Amino acid sequence: MDLPHTLPDEAALDELMTRPRAALVAFVQTLHSPLVILGAGGKMGPTLAVLARRAADAAGRALDVIAVSRFSDAGARAWLEAQGVRTLSCDLMDRDAVARLPDAQNVIYLVGMKFGTTDNPALTWAINTLAPAHTAQRYAQARIVALSTGNVYPLAPVEGGGSREGNPLTPLGEYANSAVARERIFEHFSRRQGTPVALMRLSYAVDLRYGVLVDIALKVYRGEPVDVTTGYMPYIWQGDANEMIIRSLALAASPPAAFNLTGPAPLSTREVALRLGDLMGRPVTLVGKEADTAFLSNTARLQAQLGAPPTPLEPILRWTAAWIASGGRLLDKPTHFEVRDGAY
Repeated sequence: MDLPHTLPDEAALDELMTRPRAALVAFVQTLHSPLVILGAGGKMGPTLAVLARRAADAAGRALDVIAVSRFSDAGARAWLEAQGVRTLSCDLMDRDAVARLPDAQNVIYLVGMKFGTTDNPALTWAINTLAPAHTAQRYAQARIVALSTGNVYPLAPVEGGGSREGNPLTPLGEYANSAVARERIFEHFSRRQGTPVALMRLSYAVDLRYGVLVDIALKVYRGEPVDVTTGYMPYIWQGDANEMIIRSLALAASPPAAFNLTGPAPLSTREVALRLGDLMGRPVTLVGKEADTAFLSNTARLQAQLGAPPTPLEPILRWTAAWIASGGRLLDKPTHFEVRDGAY
């Protein structure tokens, strides 16, 4: 891959994140217009929508990319429009509003709530069940890729290769159980209506503005101790995750097909902290001892269909270290990767 040595600003970061590879350009040629992306105002949605837009342009495909969100961040909406993505404001909790959304044969669903669950579990369950139900009913005839989470699994033995898609979904905490409910809602309507669905169990997409690498880098840069009890964790570059989510439209089936979406090998919290310390010229303080379990997912099933995520770890670490050291903008959305009891 032709990767830059540095990413000096958000323009460079977003350009790289939305640069389509040949595999995506070829796939987009098969899509009928429009492509509707629900929940497009969050962390991943804007770059995913623009990636689809750029891929369609590169393919010479007349594909209308429609980003749907409440758009509490007006800046994200303006950026999307400037990049040629059409935006629509919609509250997916409002059944009537969802019914007015445009028809589409291809839908990507990115809606979900995680943080704040401990304080308001009822809202988490409502968002993670009602919005999927409204979506599945509105787009009964479409292919749907629905973002889920690797948290639907319990902690897995570090030496076991990670949870597989056929494992029992017996997770910890209200958030993770509501995520299982989200999957079951899509499964129910898929079976009842014949709607093709792909459930993408994403674990830890990383950007330079948020993610597990940013969380660790901030601790190292500030001289704070890094707890290695959660000794291993999955990760995937957000640009790679976005591409694979779009291409997963081809994997939608009824009953739904589930796929673990993350990198092929987990991170060592200890090794990552030490490498970031080297890159930033900061001493590293490690506390705790690695547990023998972690939230790990086996990605063999998805890799057999779409290949491995192409962006290697070392340049991401280099970009992250430089971003933190130079005071790059952050989203202030920590992952809380240290949490092991499911309380978010």
